Amino acid sequence: MRGLGEGGGSGTWRAGVENLMLHFTPYSEDWAKLPVIVSGEGAYVTDERGNTYIDGLAGLFTTQVGHGREELAGVAAEQMRELGFFPNWSFQHPRSLELAHKIASIAPGDLNSTFFVSSGSEAVETVIKLSRQYHKANGEPGRYKVISRDVAYHGTTMGALSVTGLPAFKAPFEPLPGGFFHVSNTQQDPEGAAEAIERAIEAEGSDQVAAVILEPVQNAGGCLVPPEGYWKRVREICDRHGVLLVSDAVICAFGRLGEWFGIERFGVVPDMTSFAKGVTSGYLPMGGVVVSDRIANTLRERAQMFSHGSTFGGHPVSSAVALKNIEIIEREGLLGHVHDLEGHFGAELERMAEGHPIVREVRGMGFFWAVEIKPERADGTLLREEEYQKYFKGVLSRALLEGGLICRFDDKDEPVIQYSPALVSDQEVLSKIADITDRALTELERQLGYRG
Repeated sequence: MRGLGEGGGSGTWRAGVENLMLHFTPYSEDWAKLPVIVSGEGAYVTDERGNTYIDGLAGLFTTQVGHGREELAGVAAEQMRELGFFPNWSFQHPRSLELAHKIASIAPGDLNSTFFVSSGSEAVETVIKLSRQYHKANGEPGRYKVISRDVAYHGTTMGALSVTGLPAFKAPFEPLPGGFFHVSNTQQDPEGAAEAIERAIEAEGSDQVAAVILEPVQNAGGCLVPPEGYWKRVREICDRHGVLLVSDAVICAFGRLGEWFGIERFGVVPDMTSFAKGVTSGYLPMGGVVVSDRIANTLRERAQMFSHGSTFGGHPVSSAVALKNIEIIEREGLLGHVHDLEGHFGAELERMAEGHPIVREVRGMGFFWAVEIKPERADGTLLREEEYQKYFKGVLSRALLEGGLICRFDDKDEPVIQYSPALVSDQEVLSKIADITDRALTELERQLGYRG
């Protein structure tokens, strides 16, 4: 592996740095110094200077089958030659029909009908609209409210942002649409998080709540694994109050937790599940919502149509890539691979808690893990804001990158390092991720007085 600063690179890409607005990247950073990733192979990516990194975040919880898959490029080219584009508005095309059939065969329970979109945010937006139109078609037009969890992230469009439980993300765009309410997540209240949902339903009026939207394992806050029985309890609560239960599996689906939609690990079937990211391993944009027979049949029988759509939903090339991506996951046994190596990955990361006093907790499942860190010095003194920026956003993040690891330092709640490597990662890659983290935490502790 080549270290930072080695290699050449023409830097010709840099000419456009002032012309591109980056996503969720502070203006305070020097964008001209950010890595330009030019290629990838398996669990690794390479920048313009020839530095190679473990892609410990799979792009953004996305490249399930790894980088550089020529099969996916080939099927995309083949589909473009046959039919590059045609919409799913009053017409159909073979690839989206085949993909819908395939998804029905792997989705849990009676989730058999898929509505395709182009992103996770669009998928959550679709869930909101489906929930409201379903209840109207079902004779309950007063049901429009949506309940989700504190700190949870569900997307950037206005509806999805309203479901999101992160006030700082919403503040620049307020006022947002009404009817969205948030309750404690499973980290804030492990014993009472399910009951908090029931209290919210009763407080807002059980005849007014349309849906509860939850991730199988909550991403923001750092891989918040729910306690035993949580999902089953929430399923019972929603059934008792006639509320739709939605699993937002944009991150957790297509093998991230070792299952097709993640929710299977908790023994319940939701009324809907959103998906995106891993369905194509990110090789092309795609998302969607899979709905139960009850919802689909109600709309078919009692509504003129589902009054929603987008130009690129079910795009033929994206559909072709998704079909091949699912085929690869099946052919290579990647769901079983994740289950087989989950224990190894977890044990390697647990070394951080055992060997580093600055680590508060290690948690996760599948190939989706987080290491939570204490934002304090060795004597327990909390870091001031400028110190926090210096040591956590500076020392720690730089040490991880210079060590050859791209992962995520996230502080939407408590500071955590998040890991979500490609599902093709083997024991060696997973151990390297832990080794690089070990060295980075050692350097952080040295500067904060934990070590001599």
